[in-house]
Amino acid sequence: MAAFERAQDKLREEGITVVAASTDPLDKASGTVTELGLGMPVGYGLPLEKTAATLGAFYEAKRGILHATGFLVKPDGTIAVGQYSSGPIGRLVWQDVLGLVQFYKKLATK
Repeated sequence: MAAFERAQDKLREEGITVVAASTDPLDKASGTVTELGLGMPVGYGLPLEKTAATLGAFYEAKRGILHATGFLVKPDGTIAVGQYSSGPIGRLVWQDVLGLVQFYKKLATK
């Protein structure tokens, strides 16, 4: 999230809006927002198991965590890319999101 925050200007230039959501309660999510200096909207309090089932995300019951899941959503509301991580690597990075949006825009002009 911090890297996406630092890249906000570049992303906005392409019309990309970044939002985040968390299963953390308000106090913990607010702490993360403050710690990382986030200006993007961050939802909080999502129910773990229901969110995992709805998104198809990996849920680790033993630790009570939902692994990172990211989506690139097209302007029409459809999902262009879904990313599902089952561990600490394999997350969307802003550079890939930016490049993919630019690629889609280029295809649309052909």
